[in-house]
Amino acid sequence: MSHTEADLVQLLHTGPFHLALRTALAVRGLPLQRVQHHLAHRGIKVGVTSLSYWQQGARRPRRPESLKAVRALEEVLQLPGNSLLRLLSADAAGRAEVERPAARSYRSLVEASGTVERLLAELESPADGGLHTVGQIDRVRIGAARQLLGRDTQQVVRAHRDGVDRYVAVHHGDPGCDPSRVAVRAVENCRAGRVRWHAETGVLVAELLFDARLRAGDTHLFAYGFDDGTAGPSGEYVRGFTFAAGQYVLQVRFDEAALPVRCRRFAQASAGAPRGGRAELTLHGPHRTVHLAEQGVRPGLLGIDWDWA
Repeated sequence: MSHTEADLVQLLHTGPFHLALRTALAVRGLPLQRVQHHLAHRGIKVGVTSLSYWQQGARRPRRPESLKAVRALEEVLQLPGNSLLRLLSADAAGRAEVERPAARSYRSLVEASGTVERLLAELESPADGGLHTVGQIDRVRIGAARQLLGRDTQQVVRAHRDGVDRYVAVHHGDPGCDPSRVAVRAVENCRAGRVRWHAETGVLVAELLFDARLRAGDTHLFAYGFDDGTAGPSGEYVRGFTFAAGQYVLQVRFDEAALPVRCRRFAQASAGAPRGGRAELTLHGPHRTVHLAEQGVRPGLLGIDWDWA
């Protein structure tokens, strides 16, 4: 698999550490023996085996001496200062770091988080599914009765372990939603798999199966959608992010017979936290849409809400 400078920039922002290191080595064209030589020239002794383990994700630098080597690696690989160290998320004492970006539990993201967790468990799906979101576009449709008709999603993910062959999408309908009547559409580069739902909370989770197993570092572009229209009037659309992500774009399109009088974007650290990052959004006349675009998404919630006349 070939890597580009753009891949490197993305991974230095989102992680995980081992993929960012592996990509930096590939883009710079430096074999591990040469890297070891550069480190030794700086008075730092690290074995080729350790370097190999670090880039594979089998082990991660933990001791102060190892973190010193990581800082030197940033110089050797001509990377921004602290870019690799930041991905390790080590504290000041050099204690344990995390491989994935800092996560928040589903419980802090949506009120129905316990339901989501149980449904994911039924599908034997881990919290992150082995995938990191590089980019995502959600297009939400609001109908003439002010109801959520559905959403269409295009997504680019990157595997952070070998063997990943599916993504589990979550749909949380508005109050009154009947998830048994929500249709799942596999649009591009995926197939619909198992679907589970919970009637009381209006939550539905669906497997989207890929045609091939991804290797760590591979990216995959796919598209899917949910057709709803089963609930009452909608006043917002919220997207929860358990992990940090790349770019996120949310567009809401309104029916010409039901236009809101005011639209705003917002962000929340968790479902119970106050909403911040408020900004008025202008409804574009001919297309009847509003949107937000966020680069470098942090764990939490992003959304758009609106007021009806």
